[in-house]
Amino acid sequence: MIPRAGLLREIAAALAAAGLETPEREARALLKAGLGLTDVDLLARAEDPVTEADAARLREMARRRAAGEPLARLSGRREFWSLDFALSPDTLVPRPETETLVEAALAAFPDRAAPLALLDLGTGSGALLAALLSEYPNAFGVGVDLSHGAARQARENLARLGLGERSAVLVGRWAQALAGRFDLVVSNPPYIPSTDIAALDREVREHDPLLALDGGPQGLDAYRALASALPGLLRPGGRAVLELGIGQEADVAALLAAAGLPADGPARADLAGIARAIVTRPA
Repeated sequence: MIPRAGLLREIAAALAAAGLETPEREARALLKAGLGLTDVDLLARAEDPVTEADAARLREMARRRAAGEPLARLSGRREFWSLDFALSPDTLVPRPETETLVEAALAAFPDRAAPLALLDLGTGSGALLAALLSEYPNAFGVGVDLSHGAARQARENLARLGLGERSAVLVGRWAQALAGRFDLVVSNPPYIPSTDIAALDREVREHDPLLALDGGPQGLDAYRALASALPGLLRPGGRAVLELGIGQEADVAALLAAAGLPADGPARADLAGIARAIVTRPA
């Protein structure tokens, strides 16, 4: 058997040879995910042995990581808003910039005790819906996704997080499966122009579902559908918070305004300074 420290050095060297930018950090993350360890475990118990079976499994994970598969896909899990989510091939890997939507929603509805009706269109893993339900303990939320696999994964995540009784997940195209109105509608829709898909990072284009990426020729197809649906979904005083791709704020704001949903000020920027979350409401 090989000690943890030795396996860590071996995997870091393999990842460095594959050209990964931060091989030591990647190797630590891989061992932590693969063995269920903490940073303290790796430091304080570096000489603990790794079984041959675990070492073989971790070497295979390293091979796949070197070939461009994201760590979240290898482990099948990703943290979002300090919550742990299981992933499936049908769901996007939740990204930190999407937390900007949660921040924008909390700013729009500062009363955490409010009994809000929430809707997440294109819910994927259920990350956005779960994050909001965790912040609004008296809210009820509905998630909708076109993918049966994504809807199944969202239901499982919500149930495991103790949010199953305050949520429902439906399969449908945007609002077609819905009747009723909501205080808050959120969505991280597909917004990558079709012609840009091939230029995405390999981790995204080869491992995230195309259904959740491809926004049509200009990247705006989903926003057109949302602009058409939102006036019939929002209660008086309601808000919609939509994720934006880079450089899309003006185009999306125009689509929403034409539907009677003017932007409620400039889009909220993510940590990189990119306009990421547009907030709108019925005029």
